[in-house]
Amino acid sequence: MRIPRRLLRALSEEILEFPAPGSRFAVGANAAPNLESRIEEDMAKKDGAIEVEGRVVEPLPNAMFRIELENGHKVLAHISGKMRQHYIRILPEDRVVVELSPYDLTRGRIVYRYK
Repeated sequence: MRIPRRLLRALSEEILEFPAPGSRFAVGANAAPNLESRIEEDMAKKDGAIEVEGRVVEPLPNAMFRIELENGHKVLAHISGKMRQHYIRILPEDRVVVELSPYDLTRGRIVYRYK
């Protein structure tokens, strides 16, 4: 992922001017890689996503699943990209964590499968 130079420059100046004591971020030439990882961490978190636990009721076509949440509601969920990338298999009766969008609480993304 490419980060705009203006953003990197602004953040690196901010850190160089006011470094926090004992900060884990490097000052000087090594500041940019740490800033990139910090920005990527912030971007990875979804704002407003609701994480709930549930149980897989039935597999559907196209990597979709019907999930029954702990509160009894049923939602339609697909597998997240990282889980697809690492070939994590999801079977009926598996316990999973689902991220629900605040806009449509009947659809979600499976982000974790309990062992």
